[in-house]
Formats: sequence, C-alpha cells, structure tokens
Amino acid sequence: MIPRPLPRVAAFEKLAFGMFVHWGLYSQLGRGEWVQHFEKIPRDDYLKLMETFTAEDFDGRTLARVAKRAGMKYVTMTSRHHEGFSLYDTRGLSKLDVTHTPCGRDLVEDFVEGCRTEGIVPMLYCTTLDWNDVRFKDDWGAYLKYLRDSIEILCTRYGPIGGFWFDGNWSRPDANWQESELYETIRRYQPDTMIINNTGVDARGRAGHVEIDCVTFERGRAEPLQQEDAPKFLAAEMCHTMNYHWGRAHHDFNHLSPANVIEELCLARRAGANLLLNVGPMAEGGLPEYEAAALARAGEWIDLHGGSEGVIYAGTPCGVQGSGEDFGLATSDALYLFVTNITPTSDTRYVPGLQGTGPRVFDGIRQTVGSAVWLDDGTPVEWGQDPETERLTITVPEYPYGSNTVVRVAKLN
Repeated sequence: MIPRPLPRVAAFEKLAFGMFVHWGLYSQLGRGEWVQHFEKIPRDDYLKLMETFTAEDFDGRTLARVAKRAGMKYVTMTSRHHEGFSLYDTRGLSKLDVTHTPCGRDLVEDFVEGCRTEGIVPMLYCTTLDWNDVRFKDDWGAYLKYLRDSIEILCTRYGPIGGFWFDGNWSRPDANWQESELYETIRRYQPDTMIINNTGVDARGRAGHVEIDCVTFERGRAEPLQQEDAPKFLAAEMCHTMNYHWGRAHHDFNHLSPANVIEELCLARRAGANLLLNVGPMAEGGLPEYEAAALARAGEWIDLHGGSEGVIYAGTPCGVQGSGEDFGLATSDALYLFVTNITPTSDTRYVPGLQGTGPRVFDGIRQTVGSAVWLDDGTPVEWGQDPETERLTITVPEYPYGSNTVVRVAKLN
C-alpha cells in the first residue's frame, strides 16, 4: 500500500519546477562556490571579501520575475553556504553576516518579499557545514546550537517559508547531527514547510530522518521512488546547475541550452520529481543575461504546453513507458505521451540514442483512446492501439519547417 502524501508534500510536487540560487562572498571571485576550499585560501584573507560585498544589483522581486517567466513556481536561495557567510541578519549570532558589509541590508527579507509579490514560493538553503566557524571543529555542541538558533531566526522573522533545504551532513557522516532537535525547531514555528536534506551526489534518492519530506538527486537523473509500504510518502527533487559550478564562475562557458533545460525538466517529471535548476548571480547580485534568457526560452516551451496549469505541473507518472526516454504522464482527464530524441540539437554532430521520426511504441495504456493531438500545434497524431497488449503506436512526423520543440507532447483523449 502506498501512503497518502501529506498536504505540504502534495502541494510541493505540483510546483514541479524551481530555481536554485547560489550567491555569496565567493561570487566576487568568480571561480565557483568552493573556491576557498579548493584553493586553500586562509580564513582571514577570504573574509576580507566582506569589505567589498555591496549587493547593489540584487532585487528579490526581479529574481522572482525571472523565475516566473521561466515557469518556475518556487525559488530556493542560499541563506548561508559552506563559507559561513549569512545573507541575513543573524541577530548577533555571528559577525559573518550581511549586516557587517557595505550592503548593510537583510537580503533574505528582500528575497522573501520579492517572491511573495510575484506569487513565487520562497525556500531557503541552509548549510550544515561551515568552513569558517571555529566551533564546527572545536566545539560541536555549541556549533549545533548555533545552527538551531540560526534556523529559529529564519523560521520566525520572515513569515511562511515554503521549505528548508539542508546541505552538508555528508561532511561528517559519523557525527551526531541532532537532526531531531533541528527539525523540531522548524515544526514548532513552520509546521507546513517542506524539510529537505541533500544526501549528495553519492547517495541520490536516499531517504533519511522521518521528518524529511523530499529526497534529492544532485546532478543525476531522478528515478521513481519505491513508495509501496513506505513509512511516509516522499517527494523527489533533482537539483542541477546551468553550468559546472553552483556559484558564479567567470571562465565556465559550458552552459545548458534551452533545449537541455526542457529535456531535464521533462525527464525529472517522468520520475515524478521536481527540477531545481541553479543560477549563479554575479558579484553584485544581478543574474547573468544568458542564464535569464535561456530560462525564459524554456518558459515559452511550458506556455506552449499548457502554461502554469498544464501537464508539466498536473501530470503524474502512470506506468506508461515508451522506448528509450519516451514516457507518459496522466492528469484527471487525459493521458500525455512525451516523445524525446526526435532531432539532434546540432546538424553537425552525432547524438547517441537519437530515435528520429517514425513509429514510437508505448506500453501500459489500458484506456481506449478516442483522439490524439500534438500540443505544440494542435495537429492530429497518427496512432494505432492494441487493447489486448495495452500497447499504442504513434507516428512521429518531421517538424514543420521553422519549428522544433525538442520534446514533443501528444495529448490522448
């Protein structure tokens, strides 16, 4: 028996697509969010970056508008990353916060207010690892209390938060992180918020503490969760980044294209998972033009396929599977077939797994199909069905000249 999802979990699954935002002191160096660790920059030298942190281009509402235009329904921003620098007023808990910089304003407050104004759900990333707080190595009990006290501030100063996204327990796998006490703090003030704790790239999809509401797939394709007889229904989320770094990296030119974004979103939804796609703001807090433009293009694809109430958000896995990466999602009134790998993204390179045009077979369709159309242009789909084998075959034509929607979706009535 599959447990019924809690209301907060069911609501989170319908958000489908979110923006991840990694921004901090490291953004000024432009060599990725782990620059202090990898380059072994001494603590005092690194923290001099606080003297030049202005955030003059950061605006929470502008960020939320970019997310909204992309079809994203929530944004998860780093309230504090592993460098230990907080983008909010820690109320005296730490000197490593934004109030001790030229910026001088609470950026989490700006972020949360901007999201709410645009109808976007605000969520907060919270590191559990800290490279620059001496208590992390020297006084474990005091450090954990600092962590809980920080979370209490985030729970009580900014109104309802959609979720808390923890990251870092993997740094000390044998330590007692006192997770129960941490999560009890959240439930006391924010009983309806999602609690997520990233298991890292080596433990994708692994469940953890009983209070966890969602498992993570960091930079790896999500797989359907085995929910049968589970103690609790869990959501899933695949987090990915627009390039090979999570923070700003000046010399990283290997970015996802709009086509890549569309594919990753569809394949996350194939497994019933959300896609949390990261952007790395520049030093002063503005978004890079390319990333904003690529996301906007993906948002146009979503608009073409039903918009904010369409199958990307309302569709759920239904056991319908095609060949290769093709799959089906069901809503309350229709079945949708997702057809992938129709054409290469470039005519000059070979794409492994490219299936091209022609027949595509889908298994597991028990309903009798009455009609079918392509969502992108409303033209009829050529199809045939064998009810005895629960198999349906559709014919995928070439795209009309001037059109290529990367993943094509057929609606079956």
